[in-house]
Amino acid sequence: MKRLLKNQGAFLGAMLMAAVVVLSAAPQARAAAEQDRLKDMVREVLRDNPGLVMDVLRQNPEQVLDIVRDGNRIARDRAMRAQWQADMTQPKQVKLDGRPVRGPQDAPVTIVAYSDFTCPYCAQAAGTVAALMEHYKGKVRLVFKHYPLKSHDNAETASRMFVAAAMQDEAKAWALYDAMFVERARVIKEGSAFISAKAAELGLDAARLARDAQSDAATRILREDRQEAENLGLEGTPTFLVNDIVVRGSLPLPQFADAVDMAWAKAAGR
Repeated sequence: MKRLLKNQGAFLGAMLMAAVVVLSAAPQARAAAEQDRLKDMVREVLRDNPGLVMDVLRQNPEQVLDIVRDGNRIARDRAMRAQWQADMTQPKQVKLDGRPVRGPQDAPVTIVAYSDFTCPYCAQAAGTVAALMEHYKGKVRLVFKHYPLKSHDNAETASRMFVAAAMQDEAKAWALYDAMFVERARVIKEGSAFISAKAAELGLDAARLARDAQSDAATRILREDRQEAENLGLEGTPTFLVNDIVVRGSLPLPQFADAVDMAWAKAAGR
């Protein structure tokens, strides 16, 4: 008798677990009739075996945790996309004139990065943005805005050097941008010495770079960028504007691509 009850409990637990997994899938994965049938089965099992839920949770903690995590992720994604839809109804005031642009000037999607050359998540996101620009070649352009954190060593130095490099040659400034993110650890440790040496390798005038980095013009640009980020209510780095969509943090490539697709569709009037 005990063995029978044990086997029955195991069977019911397995059935309940399978039903939970199926019901956690996307609605389109099952026909509506099958969904209703499974729900009825689960209700019947739970009514006749009220202690079964706790048994299943205890016996299958990893699977249950996976289901909960998937549910939380789906909920976060839905909330994020809803926020993006709201963002697109609220035009953002951003100054782009006179700023170095990577990509075609007439690209329908503009990514504005509020970032910090010494931030690890910013470096990760820079790689994601590079992949996006390759994938959406000709459709996306990038503008870098300076939001150096005061707690990061040499963050402002790196920003000033990028601004100064752009005063000489925008293409070489973007090459310096790439180098500083790739070798972020050296930027933090060595500061202007490393950046100046790298700039010289790229063919920039290192002496002029040092002067321009400390110029009033560079100071004004950094001040304007920080004020703009604060006016937009942006907190932390990296934060991006994809046209008017606010993308916070270093998102995985597929999610960031969703933001680009939404912005592109709106720009095209779709």
